[in-house]
Amino acid sequence: MDNTILKLDGITKIYPNGTVANRNISISFNKGEIHSICGENGAGKSTLMNIIFAIEKQTEGKISYKGQEINYSSSLDAIENGIGMVHQHFMLIPSFTVAQNVVLGAEPKKANGFIDMDKANQITNELAKKYKFDEINATDLVSDLTVSAKQKVEILKTLYRKAEVIILDEPTAVLTPQETVQLFEQLKGFKELGHTIIFISHKLNEVKEISDRITVIRSGETKGTYDTKDISIEKLTELIIGHSLESSYDSLRKQAKNNDTILSVENLSFEVGGVKKVDNVNFAVHAGEILGIAGVQGNGQEELIKVITGMETFQSGKVILGGVDISTSDILHKREAGLAYIPEDRMQDGIAATASIQDNAISTYYRKPEYSGKVFMKGKNIRKIAQELIQKFQVKTNSEKQRINSLSGGNIQKVVVAREWQTSPKCMIASQPTRGIDIGSANYIHHQLIDMRNNGAAILLISADLNEVMAVSDSLIVMFEGKIVAYFKSAKDVSANELGFYMLGTKKQSEEEIKEASK
Repeated sequence: MDNTILKLDGITKIYPNGTVANRNISISFNKGEIHSICGENGAGKSTLMNIIFAIEKQTEGKISYKGQEINYSSSLDAIENGIGMVHQHFMLIPSFTVAQNVVLGAEPKKANGFIDMDKANQITNELAKKYKFDEINATDLVSDLTVSAKQKVEILKTLYRKAEVIILDEPTAVLTPQETVQLFEQLKGFKELGHTIIFISHKLNEVKEISDRITVIRSGETKGTYDTKDISIEKLTELIIGHSLESSYDSLRKQAKNNDTILSVENLSFEVGGVKKVDNVNFAVHAGEILGIAGVQGNGQEELIKVITGMETFQSGKVILGGVDISTSDILHKREAGLAYIPEDRMQDGIAATASIQDNAISTYYRKPEYSGKVFMKGKNIRKIAQELIQKFQVKTNSEKQRINSLSGGNIQKVVVAREWQTSPKCMIASQPTRGIDIGSANYIHHQLIDMRNNGAAILLISADLNEVMAVSDSLIVMFEGKIVAYFKSAKDVSANELGFYMLGTKKQSEEEIKEASK
């Protein structure tokens, strides 16, 4: 018996500028399965999901749902017919309750036409119970929820609308190992109830763990659909990027010439509205060291980086770079002192989206005399350095004059990293440097960070991806509620599972243990 619920047949998407995002893609999704889609950024995954969800229209090909060809005019049509999507960036109203968010746009009504909130609360709690979302309460404010709970509210929104096919875009990107295990158990329950999950992820170990089948997309084309049990992570990697990767970065690490303290943070505190976001934080990063900061999003990491880089003003403490107190220096002077910064949100803080690649490539050091004349910019020199960086960092582009926002996420991030690398900094702060980018680009960026470390730079790495922070870092600290709750001199001294307990606040080291490890 044919168990297909959703079928893509020869899907091609060509944009008006001639870019081919998808080429002749055919995939069948079965009822009651977890089907992963893997591929690099720019491979065409997002476009394909947007076509399924009717955000975009295919140029050629057809989609069949429950045996009938469909041609939805909008995502609202897709939702009404049982196709839901949970985006990587949540679309919730923080000031609303869980139930208000769940039923928004399709609220139950009383006989008089007013919204029946009692009914909304009842339905939400019943759904949460049915799908074993035990921590969800209909009357809780979304602003008070953990990231994991907010994700579950997004999933409940699709279930309230009776979604049979649910697309999950990088669902574990913001979760701890324990939260990921819990989500996977719940997704297996969804499958048993007949739901089809389309799981988009770059984390191949998780893809192997949760999927029934896996489809690989490369350069807009499918490279095959495989039963999960029949394909290894190594083979998946080769299919995704076209070649194999090393399993460890240990062979790349070299002994630094010295271990002088480069960046020192002393008794740093930062408050917002009387609430301490960073609470008496102390640590040092040495030459030839990558210090990783692990923690669930929202535990002070973002605020810590903002005060170190000068984007926010802190109340007490010191930031010392290369022996110089830069606590009160502005961003420009901190950069001149040798600080470089890869921001968490590359689109918001890392680039001028409508400017060219070459303009973005020099945007933090364009004042240097080799690029800036007395009246005009030195275009020849700017083009030359941009071309060199494009070549070194393997940025996929037709020209250095191409608008940067026309690149894939991975290639945009390569430009940002290339720009910061070019300044030969004493200290590089890398905040979520590979979030949302493909395996190949992430691997290349990791190589560059380790290369900078080998050449004597101090690297401060902040990442919500435990695999990344453990693989790339020499030493580790964990933040919880604005404080350092654990310090590991060697990243090899702790497992991902144990790290998760510190991230959730269920384990803490003593002050003496933290001081001893930080020496």
